[in-house]
Amino acid sequence: MSNQIDSAVASIRKKGAFKANVALVLGSGLGNFVDALSNTTRIPFADIPGFPVSTVEGHSGELVYGFLGDVPVLVNSGRVHFYEGYSLDQVIYPIQILKALGANTIILTNAAGSIREEYAPGDLMLITKLMNQTGHSVYPDNTEPDNIFTSEFLDMAKKVARQVSVPIKTGSYAGLNGPSYETPAEIRFLRSKQADAVGMSTVHESMAAFQLGMQVLGISCLTNYAAGILDQPLNHEEVMETGIRVREDFAKILNELVQEISR
Repeated sequence: MSNQIDSAVASIRKKGAFKANVALVLGSGLGNFVDALSNTTRIPFADIPGFPVSTVEGHSGELVYGFLGDVPVLVNSGRVHFYEGYSLDQVIYPIQILKALGANTIILTNAAGSIREEYAPGDLMLITKLMNQTGHSVYPDNTEPDNIFTSEFLDMAKKVARQVSVPIKTGSYAGLNGPSYETPAEIRFLRSKQADAVGMSTVHESMAAFQLGMQVLGISCLTNYAAGILDQPLNHEEVMETGIRVREDFAKILNELVQEISR
């Protein structure tokens, strides 16, 4: 694996500098954030040795290097999931590459379903805790740490949200395998365990980043109510539409947050 990572990094650096302290992973419907970057270089995932390729709508599948103001950033525009047929090693491989490219701080974003009625579609939520419901772990003995997310950056994100006048929630995120949406019974179980949002990504990426010694921040865009909260079916179109609707607020927070982290 080490040789493969070295090969991938060498291949990437042939295309440009590709070195930054801050990295981002963009979830469903949030990929257009890369349009805010200047002097960008883009590499399709398929062109990077060993890199898994996104197959889900809303994940463009590119590694992007560029600048937010004068701050260099690395961005994975899209990600892969277990339900696409990838292994755990493949799911976390992009995080290992970002670390090998010099990123010590990572902001992981996703689209998620709200389990709490007071957390409405369109709200942004800082992830404070993870619930791994996938049956897999990057920790072989399953002794997963409680405090994955850097408290300093959680406080920083709350401060930035106030400064740009974007309301932001906090809560715990439950990660399931997918690809089907959860049943109402599963949501009732997750609610009984104090989960606030549910999705099909982020859990293993966060833990892998933490294991690599990175500072980790997670932000969910709540794109729909989870199954059983409302009397209506769930669909991916709703996820995408809500992601598009909150792009501006999402970009405001990410832009200011990256500047703050880099000071």
